[in-house]
Amino acid sequence: MKSLNLREKDTYILTKIIEHYLKTGKAVSSGLVAQNIDVKISSATIRNIMAKLEKCGYLYQPHTSAGRIPTDKGLRFYVNRLFDDALPNKQLIDIETADFDQGRGDFISLLNQVSMTLSEYSDNLGFVISPRISKINFRYVRLVKISEERVLIIQVSTNNLVLNEVVETKNYFTQNELDRASRFISENFAGKNLTIVRDYLLKEMPKYKARFENILQKTNDLLKSYFGQEEKGDHIILRGTSKLLSKSDFFDMEGLRSLFDSFEEKSKLAKLLSDFISLDRVKVLIGEELKIPDVNDCSLILSHYGDNRQVLGSLGIIGPKRIPYKTIIPLVDYIAQKLSHTISFHH
Repeated sequence: MKSLNLREKDTYILTKIIEHYLKTGKAVSSGLVAQNIDVKISSATIRNIMAKLEKCGYLYQPHTSAGRIPTDKGLRFYVNRLFDDALPNKQLIDIETADFDQGRGDFISLLNQVSMTLSEYSDNLGFVISPRISKINFRYVRLVKISEERVLIIQVSTNNLVLNEVVETKNYFTQNELDRASRFISENFAGKNLTIVRDYLLKEMPKYKARFENILQKTNDLLKSYFGQEEKGDHIILRGTSKLLSKSDFFDMEGLRSLFDSFEEKSKLAKLLSDFISLDRVKVLIGEELKIPDVNDCSLILSHYGDNRQVLGSLGIIGPKRIPYKTIIPLVDYIAQKLSHTISFHH
């Protein structure tokens, strides 16, 4: 149904209905609205407003004798109005983030802690999508032979965060060759990233052939293998799946099962969530906006994090549509800013 313009009174009633529904999960009657408003509006006027809101698609009546509950459109209207207000000052958010520094130097430990913090303080599922190593500027790189077909890339970023990835390789390396390649990369490309290293080697390989024989060619093949590995999917860290299970009354069980099937295929879930990354400080997706098959009972609140030069990844929470948006939105915003600050000023 085409939306009609909402007056201030309509918006006030809609907000009251949504906030009561978010707390209780129950349909809201006109009588209940009348008991819980701070201004004088007659019961007849409230009924007329609720009928108008239903006609506009903001509310619907699950049963003939029941009150109304908000549609996804109604929740979207409510959330958009929250963004019209400034996000709360971080001093209003009671979070102990000192733990962000406990994994000092170990980037994945830091992201695990962030995901856990999001879950614990939201009482929902927290997630962090880790950045691709190839995009992060490094201070130095070390290549370590693990087996005949596997090499460990250890990278220390310009912010002194340690990242590592195991790469499959078809080339045979001695550790001495990997040490020479590590020194070449670290001495010539400090402050840059592996994407730049790869592009340079592709272009300038011939000039180093006499000095390095085929070491740099094999190293570039190794980097190509790693890039291919990266393209298969981002790494996602999930914490708090049990919290969703404890909210079974918030979900259709088939939908919840589909959601957990998505969690099993983490690379697909990471790709899905990565597609939602935007430059908005916080993005909220409600119900069908998530475009997850058979999952219409969830909301996703996410933001991005990075250093002072680039966006590195995203983080946020997944929970039921009946989530306390007023507290979750500033929570996600604050954690994203805190993580970005930690990354940018890590020493």
